[in-house]
Amino acid sequence: MPKENKDDLLSLIRQGKPMTLRQQLRLTVQLSTPAILAQLSVTIMQYIDASMVGSLGANQSASIGLVETTLWLMWGVCSAAATGFYVQVAHHIGGKRNKEARSVLRQSIVSAFLFGLIMMLIGVSISPYLPGWLGGNADIVKDASTYFLIFSLFMPVLLMEMLGAGMLRCSGNMFIPSMLNILMCVMDVIFNFLLIFPSRTITILGQSLFIPGAGLAVKGAAMGTALAEVITAILMLYFLCARSKELRLSLDKGSFIPTWSCIKKAFRISFPMGLQHIVMCTAQITTTIIVAPLGTFAIAANSFGIVAESLCYMPGYGISDAATTLVGQSTGAGRKDLMKRFAYICVIMGMIVMTVMGFIMYVAAPLMMGMMTPVEEIRELGVMALRIEAFAEPMFAAAIVSYGVFVGATDTIIPSGMNFFSMWAVRITLAAILAPIYGLKGVWIAMCVELCFRGFIFLIRLRSGKWMNKAVV
Repeated sequence: MPKENKDDLLSLIRQGKPMTLRQQLRLTVQLSTPAILAQLSVTIMQYIDASMVGSLGANQSASIGLVETTLWLMWGVCSAAATGFYVQVAHHIGGKRNKEARSVLRQSIVSAFLFGLIMMLIGVSISPYLPGWLGGNADIVKDASTYFLIFSLFMPVLLMEMLGAGMLRCSGNMFIPSMLNILMCVMDVIFNFLLIFPSRTITILGQSLFIPGAGLAVKGAAMGTALAEVITAILMLYFLCARSKELRLSLDKGSFIPTWSCIKKAFRISFPMGLQHIVMCTAQITTTIIVAPLGTFAIAANSFGIVAESLCYMPGYGISDAATTLVGQSTGAGRKDLMKRFAYICVIMGMIVMTVMGFIMYVAAPLMMGMMTPVEEIRELGVMALRIEAFAEPMFAAAIVSYGVFVGATDTIIPSGMNFFSMWAVRITLAAILAPIYGLKGVWIAMCVELCFRGFIFLIRLRSGKWMNKAVV
């Protein structure tokens, strides 16, 4: 008997047919694997970007690290806006209401683009002042401001890419968004290589080879990533709107004008998530402010440490994406039995994968940091940070994947409050107390303790089953 493919298994959810444990595990792996590969490719891209900029010196590295958390804030708010629409699509497809799913897609394109323009204007308006607000010294303020400005200009494009990827994933198509994300990483590396460094001649096997370059340094890093995002967003929308089996717009006609019903449902899903991203990223920005007085080396090491740690937690986000799809479609089909089973399978899988990755990070920390910077002081601080954080990875996985489960069931208000409490009551409080005593080490101890606490409270909510009663279909 031939093995069932992903579409065959997803159809069992939509048609209300029973699924064996083996089928559930197979479907979870089939949806998670491409998402994990895509997330790992993003991590590799960040490694290469960090290595390119890191080779320029500590100030250039610190200028990016200074504004990075604020960019995460803006990206997180954009992601929340996109989620409000694509979770609706997952529910409609799970309930075999594909026409309604395409109606949501049309409305989401206009809504998301307009929201992206608002985020762009906010980013552009604060870019001259942000580095100073964050406590950056005069050596890094100019580069930091320029880097933030360029990323802000491309917020509408980023939001359209997020929307397209989320829509495809929630329809069950993990392959296309994953492959396009990998392509984006490849393009980013190529563009950055050409834009960051000046033209130069290198020798390969005795032959001189001229390599063109713009020599734009930090500005080139931002421009390279932005160009890769533009191309990826165009391709993502093409595959979504013209090629998707369930969602291509040629299947019927409809209005692109947003309706109150669609916006209201999106708001109910997105607002708690957006608020959560704001308060959590504000906490991360506060952490940056706590780290800034520790010096340029500490700022750079903190930034590189976060990039390096993403090797561990990005697979967790890949599994979380799969969990949102599986739980979302089970919700739309009215299958509470499958909602719970897929939730447990995904969380356990995430914890196992990130435990293994945490062990690898602990052992390979010197190599990982050595790849990103030639500065010995930054490497030593980064290795210390990674080895502390390795112990938090299993519980961090529990929080990441559980949140993906809750999003699929449209249970976002209470989990967002849990994230807020964990970040501010535990991480920021501990970091403020420990940083003056232990320096950067104290900040990362606070982070480790907080992630363990967050994972614990998310597991309690998962076990309670209350999240299954929050679905908005």
